[in-house]
Amino acid sequence: MKYLDEYRDEAPIRRTAQEIKRIASRRWRVMEVCGGQTHSILRNGIHQLLEGSVEFLHGPGCPVCVTPISFIDRAIAIAGQPGVTLCSYGDMLRVPGSRESLLSARAGGADVRTVYSPLDALLLAQRQPDRKVVFFAVGFETTAPANAMAVLQARRLGISNFLVLSAMVLVPPAIRALLATPEVGVDGFLGPGHVCSVAGSSDYEAIAQDFRVPFVITGFEPLDLMEGVLRLVRQLEAGETCVVNQYSRSVRAAGNLRARQAMNEVLVPEDREWRGIGVIPGSGLTVSPEYRAHDALAAYGMGLPAAEEGNGCIAGLILQGLRKPADCPAFGKNCSPEHPMGATMVSSEGACAAYFAYPSVSPDSLQEVRS
Repeated sequence: MKYLDEYRDEAPIRRTAQEIKRIASRRWRVMEVCGGQTHSILRNGIHQLLEGSVEFLHGPGCPVCVTPISFIDRAIAIAGQPGVTLCSYGDMLRVPGSRESLLSARAGGADVRTVYSPLDALLLAQRQPDRKVVFFAVGFETTAPANAMAVLQARRLGISNFLVLSAMVLVPPAIRALLATPEVGVDGFLGPGHVCSVAGSSDYEAIAQDFRVPFVITGFEPLDLMEGVLRLVRQLEAGETCVVNQYSRSVRAAGNLRARQAMNEVLVPEDREWRGIGVIPGSGLTVSPEYRAHDALAAYGMGLPAAEEGNGCIAGLILQGLRKPADCPAFGKNCSPEHPMGATMVSSEGACAAYFAYPSVSPDSLQEVRS
């Protein structure tokens, strides 16, 4: 299969790993920004193949994981309003708020439904015009265009009962916030390939220059990631701080112009709280005043107090690369995918879920290569 099998071929993966270990003069601390990359690294044993030369830190690259408790509380409160149907993705329904999750709110009588896209929610609004259908939108630049397109489609079709509760966030402000935190200590970044497919690479070029740190925009297959690490280690060994695009089969410097146009028409940046991290200036996307009729916050603007993790969960530290999942006393004991204490174990892209799913992948197996 073109663009797939060749990136799962075991021989070049092992050759690239050997080259990385040959040129690495020290153990470099590399952060991948996307949860999909985290899972591929763990699933394929890449972290073990590079042990001693590269330490992987796992960044805030899962939209479900970074959605703050206060936003989940707000979604639950909106779902409890008369005549409201609240829709979101399955993982989002399981994440705990300060008192309960959206799933438990559904068990208590709220009309909460699982959807697979914003268009599913829009179709639901079209089919039941007597109810307000609120889509709880989470995600990065990758999913924001589809959410924006749903709003544009709602306006075009005159569907006035479709609203968006926007918890969408942007990656570059979060990376800047991490780099401004001295304890984080990242030497270089594997840039998020899917996000850059939409947004392009210019934001990362500015960060690389401002913080003197290299980036390699990388895909998700094992050879993608291994090549990304090799190009990153080469920069680090040479003292360079450039942005290199390993994922050229998908990413262009300017990104996807049509997708960006939809985002820019419907959504505007704002300061946003990230779960376990705090408020990051300019890191959120909210519905613009022009589309206020489809903004759930404008319709149900209920102020709720900020809420903190209260169960000993260290997800906030894990999302900043300050701790690993196994550092948590509850990992694999009181906290598991069946009984999650925090968002990083709930989400299918969460770092804790990855460590739980692939606890002992051997570098001799390269599971995905052989699957």
